[in-house]
Amino acid sequence: MHQLAHQPPQIARANGIDLCYEIFGNPDAEPMILIMGLGAQMIQWDDDFCRQLAARGFRVIRFDNRDIGKSSFLKGGKRLTALEILKLRFLRIPVQAPYKIRDMADDTVGLMDALGIASAHIVGLSMGGMIAQEIALSYPERVRSLISIMSSTGNPRLPQATREAMAVLMAPPPTTKQEFMERFVNTWKVLRVGRFPEDEALDLARGERTWARGINPAGSGRQLRAILASGSRKERLRDVKAPTLVIHGTVDPLVRPEGGKDTAASIPGAKLLMIKGMGHALPLPFWPEIIDAIDKHAHAASVNARH
Repeated sequence: MHQLAHQPPQIARANGIDLCYEIFGNPDAEPMILIMGLGAQMIQWDDDFCRQLAARGFRVIRFDNRDIGKSSFLKGGKRLTALEILKLRFLRIPVQAPYKIRDMADDTVGLMDALGIASAHIVGLSMGGMIAQEIALSYPERVRSLISIMSSTGNPRLPQATREAMAVLMAPPPTTKQEFMERFVNTWKVLRVGRFPEDEALDLARGERTWARGINPAGSGRQLRAILASGSRKERLRDVKAPTLVIHGTVDPLVRPEGGKDTAASIPGAKLLMIKGMGHALPLPFWPEIIDAIDKHAHAASVNARH
């Protein structure tokens, strides 16, 4: 591969804030933007996962969303309460938020502008999938293909997270490094569902790296507010023109499998890949199937666009 095949993290000014990003792959390869989920830094797109995608002929760009990692931290928004969630669910009283998913879509497009990328394959995971869907709706000309992973339409009628997964999401922020590390290991154990020894062996090192880059519990709270305040995209998703692939695990405890099925059913022509035994994470044993699917979908979209 080209000597520029890996550019270390840099900062770009995008949509009025600073976004920390990193690039894997050759500068002339097809751009692919990876958007991470709620409260998760860009390094949750594992280095080797990014390298493997780059080896398939993509210029892979991962970045920290606003309010996470090395990107700008914002202000405002109190810690979300269970009462607010209940009011939203049963009384349809909207959650207040300093920003919404649309603002995070604008961030991503701002990063593309800063990097001189006219259009890209957009891959979003969980909240990142919601952001990716919003980009496909608001900036259709910027999206070569859309890959929505373990995400949802925001449809309020869909099944809720399991009690265990919700407890992980709503837990009070850690106050010490030890507490953070314990929480990190437990969170991924809950979200993965089942035993994945290879990943469990890496959890402490991944947690250390996350802690070292800086945590921002208030930022995760604002991101959660953004999700809840943004409502449902279900009706609008019929307007998505980009070739779409939806990937979801059959045992996802946080965004239930119905979230992926609803996404695929709402987007014209979308393909659905359900991965047996996958929860709300990307464990190593599932990488070959996921990377193959992303590769085939993105390259097919590019070939079709040229004809």
